[in-house]
Amino acid sequence: MNIALLGYGRMGKTIEEIAENRGHKIVLKLNEDIEDHNLEELEIDIAIDFSVPKAAFKNITTCFQHNIPVVSGTTGWLDDYEKAREICKNEGSAFIYASNFSLGVNVFFELNQKLAGMMQGLEDYSVNIEEVHHLQKLDSPSGTAITLAQQILEENSKLKGWQLDDADEDEIPVTAKREENVPGTHTVTYESNIDKIEIVHTAKSRQGFALGAVVAAEYLKDKTGIFSMRDVLSDLFKN
Repeated sequence: MNIALLGYGRMGKTIEEIAENRGHKIVLKLNEDIEDHNLEELEIDIAIDFSVPKAAFKNITTCFQHNIPVVSGTTGWLDDYEKAREICKNEGSAFIYASNFSLGVNVFFELNQKLAGMMQGLEDYSVNIEEVHHLQKLDSPSGTAITLAQQILEENSKLKGWQLDDADEDEIPVTAKREENVPGTHTVTYESNIDKIEIVHTAKSRQGFALGAVVAAEYLKDKTGIFSMRDVLSDLFKN
């Protein structure tokens, strides 16, 4: 595939290395305004977006308007997510957004949803989420932590929302920590007076996020519509 990298920071560079090792070609590395480039001339098969929140919506929708499918892992721009989906549909393009592309994290999401369904009737247990990331991470809490909270809320009608740090009794407390050289650790804890149940995902490097994004791009190529990492995982497990 010919890949455009929208955002060429540390994640973009890791994606470049993995994509080239898998036989793909990087034809655009973008840190500036996407409209400064003639996208048609580059023969782009797909774009992978790990840009900054303020640039994401413009980058993504410009690609849709040029019939370029997009895989996006940028967080912090989701107020415009539904508008982006609508533009994708109107342009007949294709889109995968995920708060985390790590294949391991997406298995973790499946476990989280299953566990939340099992725990929702056990009223003696409270639930909380903790995430730890590197000092350079811009958004807090992480998109992954928000996804975990949303999954729990889908399974538990007694909980009304989530809150960073100071949560009410009917909200999930989310704690966000920032430490040096931590790619990402997420912990979901259920605790009662009797015992504690935890599920944890610990990233060892950015390689897992980057590999998942490239695998998602391979899945999305030549498709039309809105997809998720659950679709990507289903395709992998099928094979």
